[in-house]
Amino acid sequence: MFILNETRVDPNRGRAALRQFYADASSHRYALHLTDTAELLRHILFLRDMNAGVFPIHPDIPASTAHDMAVTAGCDRIVTAEGLTNLPQTSPIGRGGVLVQMSSGTTGAPKVITRTWAQISVEVASYAVSFKEAQAMTPVIACPVSHSYGLIAGVLVALHRGHTPVVIDTLNPKFILRRLREVTRPLLYTSPAMLHTLAQLLPAEETLYAAMTSGTVLPEPWFVCIRARTTHLFQQYGCSEAGCIAINPDLRQAADIGYPLPHLEVDTGGTAQAPQMIHVRADGSEIRTGDLGYRRPDGMLVFAARQDDVIDVAGLNVYPQDVEQAALAQPGVEDALAFGIDDPMAGGRVALLIAGAGADPAAIRKGLQTRLAPYQQPGVIEQVGTLPRQANGKISRREVAKHFARQGVQAEMRA
Repeated sequence: MFILNETRVDPNRGRAALRQFYADASSHRYALHLTDTAELLRHILFLRDMNAGVFPIHPDIPASTAHDMAVTAGCDRIVTAEGLTNLPQTSPIGRGGVLVQMSSGTTGAPKVITRTWAQISVEVASYAVSFKEAQAMTPVIACPVSHSYGLIAGVLVALHRGHTPVVIDTLNPKFILRRLREVTRPLLYTSPAMLHTLAQLLPAEETLYAAMTSGTVLPEPWFVCIRARTTHLFQQYGCSEAGCIAINPDLRQAADIGYPLPHLEVDTGGTAQAPQMIHVRADGSEIRTGDLGYRRPDGMLVFAARQDDVIDVAGLNVYPQDVEQAALAQPGVEDALAFGIDDPMAGGRVALLIAGAGADPAAIRKGLQTRLAPYQQPGVIEQVGTLPRQANGKISRREVAKHFARQGVQAEMRA
C-alpha cells in the first residue's frame, strides 16, 4: 500500500487488467508517460514484477519530446493515458528486465542508463539495512517517482521495509508542511530547493522532524538554514550508473556525503589536500563518477568538486568550493559561486560571483587575501542579485562561464 497525497492506494488493484494490457511484458521495454501518479506507480510495480523494461518519463515533458526520448532509450512501446503505442526499433538488443533512466545532462549530453531489476533489488536491500535511522520513520516522498531518488530510495525502500509511504505530487509547500504535521515521525524525501523553501516557511517554534537531501551538495547558505530547522538531517550520494552510493546518517558538514553502502566498493585514493576521482565497483564493473573526493579515517566519503569544475591556474588545481567557502565567510555574502575563465598568461583564472545586499566586492577581495593562496585569488569578483541555480539547487559552472565569456569578462580581468 501507499498513500497518494491523502488517498490510500492499493497498487495490486486491477492487476488482472494489467496482465492483459501487458502481454509478454518481459520481452518489451515500455516508456511510461502517465500524468496520474497512482497509475504510474501501479504500472511500474507491475512491470517490475513481470521483469519488463521500464522507462518512466516525467509527466510534464511534452508528448512529442517523450516520444523521442522513448525511442532514444530503446523502448519499443510507449504507454500514455490514451493507451499503448508501438515504437520503431530495429536493433536486436534485449529490452526486458531493466529500469531505464537518463543521466542529468549537467556535465554533457544526457546518456541512457540501464540497470537490471536484480541490481536495483540489491541496492534496495543494502540501503534498507544500512540506513537504520529511518526504520521507525514514515517516508514522505515529495519528489517525482519517475526519478530514481523518489522511486528507489523513497517508494521501493519503503515497501521493502513494510512501510506505507506517503507520496505527494504537488509542489505546494504549504500542503507538504500540512501533510508532514499529520504523519508520525515523517522522513521527507524532496529536492534541496524545496527543502530550503520549507525551512524558510516554518514557524519559529517548529522544525522538520527528518529530511533527506540528494542530487547536489547543499550550498552553504541553504545548508545552514536547513540544518537549523531540521531535527534529523540525512544526505545520500549517488550517480545514475550505480544508484545510491553512500548515506550520511547525521549531516553536519555539507560536503560529508556519506558512508558507502555495503554492496559497493568505493575508493578515491585521495586526501583532503589532493582529492581524487571517486571510483565505484559493482557487479564486476568500475564506474568513474566524475566527482573528486577522499575518505576520512572513519570511512566518511567527502566531496571536493566535480572534476570538470576544477580550475587549472598555471598548473595548480583550484577547487571552487574552497573559494566559495572563503567568500561566504566575508561580511554580507549570502551566496557565492566560483568558476574558471580563460587567462592567456595562466591558462585559467578564478572568477567569483557573490550575492548579498551588504556585500562589498572591494572588501571581499581584501578579505580573501588572508584566506586563499595567491593562485586561488579571483581575477574577477562580480556582485549579482541571485545566483543562477536550477530547481534542484545545482549550477552549471560551464554554462555560467560561457555566459560571462560572451559578456567579455576576460577583457575586464583585474588583479
